[in-house]
Amino acid sequence: MDMAAPNEVLCRLDDIPDGGVLGVDPPDPEGEPLLLARRGNSVQAWLNVCPHAGRRMDYAPGLFLVKDGMLTCAVHGATFALHEAGLCVGGPCRGQSLTVVRVQVKDGVVTRA
Repeated sequence: MDMAAPNEVLCRLDDIPDGGVLGVDPPDPEGEPLLLARRGNSVQAWLNVCPHAGRRMDYAPGLFLVKDGMLTCAVHGATFALHEAGLCVGGPCRGQSLTVVRVQVKDGVVTRA
């Protein structure tokens, strides 16, 4: 279980392309990898773990299959609507959602909330 401290700096807002995503690995090897999605000045975050198989969703470290706000898991093709709270809208875990991680943006820096 990831027990990251609040206010842990994850990245700068500018590190995430507007409308895109960024994968962030925790400094603690036991921590969970994260997926950050940006819309303007707001950022949503989830664990980078597919609810279907419990595996990372990137096809290479930090690289994701994303188009028009839809994230496709590189392992089994589950599709998640990032603008609908990470809901799986297609594939083997339809109806499940990604695990939300609370983050905040302050002074151009993204931190755990």
